Amino acid sequence: MATTQPSPLSPVIITGGASGIGRACAELLAEAGRPVAIWDLDAGAAEALAEAIAQEHGVQTLGLAVDVGNLDAIRSGVEASRNALGTLGGLVHAAGVSGVSTIEQLTEETWQRVLDINLRAQPFIIQAMLDDLKASPGSAVVGIASINATQGNALNPTYSATKGGMLAMNRALADELANYGVRINSVSPGQIATPMLLSGLEHAPGQKEAFERRILLGRLGEPREVATAVRFLMSDEASYITATELVVDGGNLSSQRG
Repeated sequence: MATTQPSPLSPVIITGGASGIGRACAELLAEAGRPVAIWDLDAGAAEALAEAIAQEHGVQTLGLAVDVGNLDAIRSGVEASRNALGTLGGLVHAAGVSGVSTIEQLTEETWQRVLDINLRAQPFIIQAMLDDLKASPGSAVVGIASINATQGNALNPTYSATKGGMLAMNRALADELANYGVRINSVSPGQIATPMLLSGLEHAPGQKEAFERRILLGRLGEPREVATAVRFLMSDEASYITATELVVDGGNLSSQRG
């Protein structure tokens, strides 16, 4: 059984890293001295953020256009990230799409795209960087799940299924990865003020207030509040934590408020 030792500040890949929770994760990991490879569909946004982070925090960065729904793009992205930053020591899979649709509206195309991005991408990224993770003491992976994995939501059964699948998948992967001293955990945010959520609220009058009435802390969360949990799980302070879920929801799941 491999033993986790204090890790160097090894590079981390962050998918969906140019906005929302992914962006906050890139910023906070860079604050901690970690080089970051920011993957996003928006090449310009990824490159601009990488440059800004490098200037502010003095770490190596890479901004890269990667469609994580494409397995060839994943393999090329891992190779490019390794070539630019060195042996990779971490992954934060924050890329995700909502695929909002009821069961009556659901299409094969929607189901497959949400599944490919939210769930399938992560194990194949890990597969492509497995030799790096094995070679980097203290390596860790965090998948961004959701409280919808537990709560369920009539408007996004596909999204809910992929996030529930991530919780189960990460527990299974933890069994094997522990043999190499690699940890893997899930973070489940509640309603967080990301561009994806806020854009949806623009078309749903009263929904923000409905969320806030239910949440015990009475407000939407901020991406940085999720990223602090991710940074902890990626660090050696969490060296004995694997196969677990950390819920960051302001007290939503436990709430009986209506």
